[in-house]
Amino acid sequence: MHVLAVLAAAVLFGTTGTSQALGPDGTTPLSIGVMRMVIGGAGLALIAFALAARHARRRPGAAAKSLRSLSPSKGGIRPLALMVLTGVCISVYQPLFFLGTGRNGVAVGTVVALGSAPVLAGLLEWALTRRMPSSTWMAATALATIGVVLLGFGGEAGSAGGTDPLGLLGSVGAGASFAVIANAQRRLLDDGWDPFTVVGAMGASAALICACALPFVDLTWLGTPTGVTMALWLGLATIAIAYVLFTWGLSGLTAATAATLTLGEPLTASVLGIVVLGERLSALAIIGLVVLAAGLALLAWGSRAPRDPAPFAVEA
Repeated sequence: MHVLAVLAAAVLFGTTGTSQALGPDGTTPLSIGVMRMVIGGAGLALIAFALAARHARRRPGAAAKSLRSLSPSKGGIRPLALMVLTGVCISVYQPLFFLGTGRNGVAVGTVVALGSAPVLAGLLEWALTRRMPSSTWMAATALATIGVVLLGFGGEAGSAGGTDPLGLLGSVGAGASFAVIANAQRRLLDDGWDPFTVVGAMGASAALICACALPFVDLTWLGTPTGVTMALWLGLATIAIAYVLFTWGLSGLTAATAATLTLGEPLTASVLGIVVLGERLSALAIIGLVVLAAGLALLAWGSRAPRDPAPFAVEA
């Protein structure tokens, strides 16, 4: 179930590009990203905190740590800092991701951002725990990474090759932001925090950060029905619901495994591009899709084993 939850989140993530393509004229990556996080972050906080409260009522004797544990007298400074860090990272992810897609196109920008995330997440987790990821993760990530590279360089049929260095840096930076989110949330869950409290705090802090940018972006496109529909879908479906699913799934998986499963996002984005937007992929990109799907299937099969209950045993 944890694997399916993360895969479902990845599918929702993968609808982002198509939703933007079907949106109204006059939008900018910055304005969409800011509004997406304001709506999505607020919705995420409301849903997640409600679920956390319900979980505490149903299991009062075994409830995980909640917001009540954040007082300084109870040592709440460090977990609060980690929660705010996830909010900062998801806020930073938006402009970095759109910088990559703006410079190199949606296909290349998406696959580089999501393709770099599992590798960076695995390396960061190894640096924190001093333990190498499982052999299944290595094999699955290798397959998935090869797939996204082929998909990225293959692109659309008849398109010219080449990538913009600044756009590439933005995509890798977005991948690094996601890797930090996965590891920070994994640490909070290992410390006994309720997963919905963790993701709710991320949404609340991200919404507050992005709300500060609202006066500086053009939101005239929100005056159209199409614009409102796009904003609500991007905020509620691809942020609020998707991250609740992702964080719950993360409670039963390693950060590296969860990040690799999210490679279902470029797979979904590519399929929607072909079916909905009428894009034509090159033969190399189609091979990349097949290899990527094989990597995800291998990882899902290998993730049936329970994760180590003490993953941060050697962390200082």
